[in-house]
Amino acid sequence: MTRVLVVDDSAVYRKLITRMLAAEPGIEVVGYAADPYEARERIGELKPDVVTLDVEMPRMDGLAFLEKLMRHHPIPVVLVSTLGVANSEVALRALALGAIDVVPKPGADHASDDTAVALRSAVRAAAAARVASTRPAPGPSRALHAPAASVGLVAIGASTGGTKAIEVLLHALPAAMAPVVLAIHMPVGFTAAFARRLSSVTAFDVHEATDREVLAPGVALVAPAGRHLRVVRAGSRYQTIVFDGPPVRHHCPSIDVFLHSVAVEAGADSVGVLLTGMGQDGARGLLEMRTRGAFTVAEAEESCVVFGMPKVAIELGGAEAVAPLSTIPRVICDAVSGRRRSPTRALPTSGHRLG
Repeated sequence: MTRVLVVDDSAVYRKLITRMLAAEPGIEVVGYAADPYEARERIGELKPDVVTLDVEMPRMDGLAFLEKLMRHHPIPVVLVSTLGVANSEVALRALALGAIDVVPKPGADHASDDTAVALRSAVRAAAAARVASTRPAPGPSRALHAPAASVGLVAIGASTGGTKAIEVLLHALPAAMAPVVLAIHMPVGFTAAFARRLSSVTAFDVHEATDREVLAPGVALVAPAGRHLRVVRAGSRYQTIVFDGPPVRHHCPSIDVFLHSVAVEAGADSVGVLLTGMGQDGARGLLEMRTRGAFTVAEAEESCVVFGMPKVAIELGGAEAVAPLSTIPRVICDAVSGRRRSPTRALPTSGHRLG
């Protein structure tokens, strides 16, 4: 049973969030707090597994509380806040501070099915997360040199915990290598802000992918939240197809849809990477990439916030290599330059461990 503490200054929202979570077997709301000071006391008394946290509260805002909480008493936190383009920077700050996920605050008069599903999914992921796991912080210099590219693109998928993982990964990679395309599960309106942040802290020109955009070295494209993305061959290069469509197994963009297109269109001319995340989206796409000759790598359990998607990919035999986040940049550079072992015909049930 996952024990949840709901922190929100509104009694209406506390009741609404509780009702949404109560519909999920295995989740129990064990208490409430109207502000961070009360939350601090309730955490000590109730010892919840997960905290849902509002941003705008009296006496101390949610981000300030989150920073203190993660420094002194790390615990899985799901930010439940009014979301939108204007608040996306706040949400990204929360994720950088250690929040496991960010979900939209439900309407005060009702909770939509999509919002309820997102909240329950986020709480389940938070309960499975490893908040104490250390991730290498981006350093001031870049140790890797740009390899002579022998592949056409690097495709990366991530979910829970993926914002920080992708930042660490791109910071360590030389921009003058093969083009990079990313798909990550984020709320609608957030991927543009996420791309801007990545562009400001890495050597890549990072932006949301647009339809029919030709991939180029030094550029990293992020699939826009709420739309699917495919990659297709355009002569000797590749370009994006961004399109509307229903979620695939609750996800839009679907990492499986994205990686499957890379497998079909690029095959051995690509490198596939699957990072931390809840569930199994991307696992079958990574397997398809490996089956068609791409070099594939899954993040190792030791560095994952949630060892879900990579675990399934490894079990399916989709990962040719398994490596902690700190060594994945070197693995990618070796694969991009062609310095890797020859692909095997047989696909084992576990990948080759690196790092």
